[in-house]
Amino acid sequence: MFNRLRLFILAFAWTSASAFAQSYPNKPIRLVVPFPAGGSVDMVARMVGKKLSESMGQPVLVDNRAGASGNIGMAYVAKSTPDGYTLLMASAALTANVHLYAKIPFDPIKDFTPIIRVADQPNVLVVNPSLGVKNVQELIALAKSKPGKLTFGSAGVGAAQQIAAEVFMMKTGTSMMHVPYKGGAPALADLVGGQIDMMFETSPTAVPFVKSGKLAALAVTTSKRLSTLPQLPTISEAGVPGYEAYTWLGVVAPSGTPPDVIARLNAEVKKAMTPEFLAQLTEISLVPVGDSPEGFAAYIRNDTANYAKIVKDAKITPQ
Repeated sequence: MFNRLRLFILAFAWTSASAFAQSYPNKPIRLVVPFPAGGSVDMVARMVGKKLSESMGQPVLVDNRAGASGNIGMAYVAKSTPDGYTLLMASAALTANVHLYAKIPFDPIKDFTPIIRVADQPNVLVVNPSLGVKNVQELIALAKSKPGKLTFGSAGVGAAQQIAAEVFMMKTGTSMMHVPYKGGAPALADLVGGQIDMMFETSPTAVPFVKSGKLAALAVTTSKRLSTLPQLPTISEAGVPGYEAYTWLGVVAPSGTPPDVIARLNAEVKKAMTPEFLAQLTEISLVPVGDSPEGFAAYIRNDTANYAKIVKDAKITPQ
């Protein structure tokens, strides 16, 4: 009797889940961006949202819930109903922040179900032209001649710009002074104005300043060159073997979201990644990916472990 009841309950649950997945979506989907409008995470969210709205027949509403280096928006999604109607346009902040804050209201692995990694975001090592260095080796030599004197900016403690710089210093045996800002925009403004010397700035925002001549680019942080700056070497090519530092952008859902819904969303985003969409990503200096939920889950686990090591080795104190 017990076994029959158990089988009935399982069959009912499976039928209900299947029916839910077949009717999904039947109302607007909220795509949360945990950062202000205008940045690369927001830009990609709006690109993805537009395509999903067209293909799934329901509005995809981009909801900017900024604050606390992304923690507010990420916590909101982690605590949302796992029904596929609240999603997060995530970035490396998801895997980094757990090591950068003493108290954080979510677990990057337990509280989210990965859907798809849309793109990787390289950083560009840029300097104020007045610094007078023309390549990575000249920068290393200058930094070694003035230990702790050169300054580099970031969007805040633990931001991608700082992590890239910390890895660079560890690999080159240099010491430079970190100047954290409340966001990437004021840091970049001070770099252009000459108040700081350098930044490992995200590629979408760095490239326009490089092309206008306001900043000098020395190298990119990925293992391959950028198509938007093909003449620029990678840092590894420039004499720092094995150097690599970049962030990523992807879509995740609250843990417990039905597998059929996750599979549907993965397929829809992949379908959205048309040649035109990929060209748009490349135009803003992003590297398209488009993997499986399982592949993205493995990547998140690995990235979380990597950030733990970097934060520990760089002696970054959690806030």
